[in-house]
Amino acid sequence: MNVENIWNKFLSMIKSRLSSLSYNTWFSSSKLVELNEDAAIIIVPTIAHKKHLSESYMDIINEIFNSITGTNFNIEFLLENEYEQIKNSNKNGMQEEVEEIGVPHNSIEKANLNPDYVFENFIVGESNRFAQATALAVAENPGKMYNPLFIYGNSGLGKTHLMQAIGNYIVKNTNKRVLYVTSDQFINDFLGLNKRDKDGTNFDYVDLFKDKYRNIDVLIIDDIQFLGNAPKTQNEFFHTFNTLYDDKKQIIISSDSSPDDLKHLEDRLRTRFNWGLKVNIFPPDNDLRKEILRKKMANMDFSRHITEDAIDYIANMCASDVRSLEGALTRVCAYSTIFFEEEITLDLAIEALKGTINQTTNFKNDIQKIQRVVAEYYNVSVEDLKSKKRVATIAFPRQIAIYLSRQLTDESFPRIGMEFGGRDHSTVIHSCDKIDKEIKNNKQLEKIIEEIKEKLK
Repeated sequence: MNVENIWNKFLSMIKSRLSSLSYNTWFSSSKLVELNEDAAIIIVPTIAHKKHLSESYMDIINEIFNSITGTNFNIEFLLENEYEQIKNSNKNGMQEEVEEIGVPHNSIEKANLNPDYVFENFIVGESNRFAQATALAVAENPGKMYNPLFIYGNSGLGKTHLMQAIGNYIVKNTNKRVLYVTSDQFINDFLGLNKRDKDGTNFDYVDLFKDKYRNIDVLIIDDIQFLGNAPKTQNEFFHTFNTLYDDKKQIIISSDSSPDDLKHLEDRLRTRFNWGLKVNIFPPDNDLRKEILRKKMANMDFSRHITEDAIDYIANMCASDVRSLEGALTRVCAYSTIFFEEEITLDLAIEALKGTINQTTNFKNDIQKIQRVVAEYYNVSVEDLKSKKRVATIAFPRQIAIYLSRQLTDESFPRIGMEFGGRDHSTVIHSCDKIDKEIKNNKQLEKIIEEIKEKLK
């Protein structure tokens, strides 16, 4: 049997049976590498793929694969490095019973979900690929794996988008009851238990609260860190969590920190958050930032062309999170419209974003901090350091700021150049080399550098 032909036929058949999202996430990057007497060995990219394919897709894989080959093979999923070491192991994935899809008796509105947050428009890169795959796995099998799912990372990286994408997927494809709330909403609902009815009791409010939060199949709660200052609410959430978990209901939680770093929450809560799977979303890398900008431009009702160097500039200026990136692009587009510019160029992007990056991002930009401290030390402005001025009173402090940016941050030469008015990386390298040589021969300069470093602390 020709392995490549069999796999191409398999992919074609299974693609017709699945949504494009499920196919692209779980099958497009897999590959059949070996057929032997016992097993069909399939290489997959991550451990999450191994687990989810075994637990959620084994029936359909066997059905299609056996119809192509006419033989009952044991399907085995391996990572590439495992395949180098193991050839003929038998690891049959057990398929759990999947709930039949019915007419949802829950709705996006009742679930408190934003219909715009779906997997299809979540842009995937290396910084969030694992989080997206595990989120989709939970959406396809809620309550049966990765429970609770704890997603954490800085603000603006897509946690809420992923959580609500899970909820929207479940509402659309099953009859499970879903509820998305922020921790503030949970606190407010809990405080409502202090109300009294005309008989002087709060039994009705307690019943309403329990029905809302415990008589559901999927609870999605955002920004759990804000329960830190509400000890009584933490106690109620503890009991809500236990009830849902014991009933095998899916719990999805997000935070700006990992469970172990949530010191203001009770130990018993942090312990439970570690029972399931913790997934970190990292800031988008440069390639992902540029892809986000291109996709957003494509989806905007906006006819102007944007040059590649303008995309590079915006992507480099807003490296912290997706929100600041989208905000910067919106500003640049608005700027081009107001001034009737037909093309968004690098110069236009620089002009549109001048003086705004500090306000549009929560990211602690070390380069900007270095620029401020150096500018203050030499009694010049940050704009002078970013300008094209070559007078010695500005050029020398600029070189020092560039040198310190390379020494004290992990930023690349091109990124540092972007921060200093869009300078070429060769200029950055020259500045670093020049200051490095002068320090070795100039004790006074060495002392100045140390003074600036102290100010930076």
